[in-house]
Amino acid sequence: MNKIAFISANNYQVPYPVYPIGVSYLITYVKAHMNDCSCSLFDFNLDGGYEEFGKWCRESDFDVFALSLRNMDDVDFFQKNVFLSHYEKIVQIIRDSSSAPLIIGGPAFSIFPTRLFEALNPDFGISGEGEDTLCRLLNDIFSECKPDSLDGLVYRDDAGRIVVNPRSHYVTSPLLRMEESEVDYYFQKSGMLNVQTKRGCPFNCVYCTYPLIDGRKIRNLGVDAVVDNIVQMNRKFGADYLFFTDSVFNIDREYNEELCNRIIESRVKINWGAYFNPKNLRKGDLELYKKAGLTHIEWGTDTLADATLETYGKSFTWEEIKTTSLWASDLGIFYAHFMILGGYGETERTLDQTFERSRELGFTLFFPFVGMRIYPNTRLFEIALAEGFVSPSDDLIRPVYYLSKDIDVARLRERASACGTRWVFPDEEESPLLSRMRVMHKRGPLWEFLRYQ
Repeated sequence: MNKIAFISANNYQVPYPVYPIGVSYLITYVKAHMNDCSCSLFDFNLDGGYEEFGKWCRESDFDVFALSLRNMDDVDFFQKNVFLSHYEKIVQIIRDSSSAPLIIGGPAFSIFPTRLFEALNPDFGISGEGEDTLCRLLNDIFSECKPDSLDGLVYRDDAGRIVVNPRSHYVTSPLLRMEESEVDYYFQKSGMLNVQTKRGCPFNCVYCTYPLIDGRKIRNLGVDAVVDNIVQMNRKFGADYLFFTDSVFNIDREYNEELCNRIIESRVKINWGAYFNPKNLRKGDLELYKKAGLTHIEWGTDTLADATLETYGKSFTWEEIKTTSLWASDLGIFYAHFMILGGYGETERTLDQTFERSRELGFTLFFPFVGMRIYPNTRLFEIALAEGFVSPSDDLIRPVYYLSKDIDVARLRERASACGTRWVFPDEEESPLLSRMRVMHKRGPLWEFLRYQ
C-alpha cells in the first residue's frame, strides 16, 4: 500500500477559515481510482504548526508528498502579507524529514507555476485542475516511468529547464467526500461548507486569474454528483449552509435550472450563496434559485461606472447591475458588491459616479479592494508592462498593484464614508457583533449584519 501525504498549506483565516475543498476533491479522486493507495491529510489551519508537521512527516514513512498552495498573498493593498516564506518552511521540513517525491499544486501554484517551481524546487508540479493528472503522475512514480507527457505537469527536462505542459483534458465528474476530521472545525468557525457546480471562466476581466487556475472552458459538473454531495453534507455533517465556489454561478441557465430543481426535489434543507454576474440573469432565475435555498449573492461588480466597467473588461453595464440588485432586494435575497477602486482606467469622475450610484442599489454593502493585484499571463500584466508599472523580470510573487495615477488614494475612505452607504475596506477590524454571532452558531457569511454598523 502506497502512502500519500496531502498537505493543505493555507493558514490564512481572514475573514474566516476556508475548508480545503481542492484537497478533498484530490483525495476523493485518488481513493476512487487507486485502490493501492492510502491518503493522509495535514491541515495547517487545525492540525498544528511546523513542529507538529515535522513530527507527522517523520513518523508516517510516506511514499509521496502532495502540497496544495491556495493563496500567494492576502490581496490587500494596505497589508501586502506574502506567504512564500511559509511555503518554503513547509518544503524544507518535508525535505529534512523524507526523501520521498514532492508534488506541488493548487491555485497559487497554477498562477505562478514556473516561479514557484524555481523557488520551492519540488520534484513535480501540477498547474490547473489536478485530479486526473495527479493519479497518472502517481502511477508513473510508483512504476518508475517518465511522466513528462501529462497534462498540466510542471517538471525539469534533461537540460534542467522548467517545462509547463499545456492542458487539453478536463474532469467533468469529480467526486467529493469531505474529510470527517475537518468538517466540524470549518463549519463551526466559518458557518459554511463549500462545493463546486462548474469549473472554468469564459470572461475577460483584465486582472483575473480564474482562467489560469480553472481554464476558460466551462465544465458543468455532473448534477447527480453535486446533489449527492449537498445531501451528504447536510445529512451526514449537519451542514445547513453551503457556498458554491464557481467563478460565476450563473454562467449556464439550463444547467442551473436542472441543479436547482434537483435540490428542491431532494427535499434537503439548506441555504446557500454564490458569486454572481449581473449579465444574462432573469428575475425568474433568482426566484428559482431562492426556492432552492439561495440566500446570499456576492456580486463581482468592481465599479458602477460604465466607462470603468469597459476598461476592467466586464461584460455588463450599470443598468444591469442596478436591475439585478433590486430584483434580489424584492425577493429578500441578501447581496453585497465586491469593488475595485482605482484600477486600470479609473478616474476621479468615475469614482464619483460609483459612490453616487451606490445609493441606488438598495439595502446592501460594498467590499472595496484598492488597486489591482498584477498577475502574470493576464491582460493587466501586459498593460502594466507597457506603462512601466512592472518589468519583464519582475516575478510578481511579492505583490505589485496597478493603481490609477488619476485618483487620490488618501481620500478613498473619506469619500466612501461620505456617500451614505456601507463600505468595508479589507483592513477593517473584525466586527465584535459578527464574532458573537458566530459563537452563537449563526450560519452563512454574516456580512449582511455589517450594514447595521
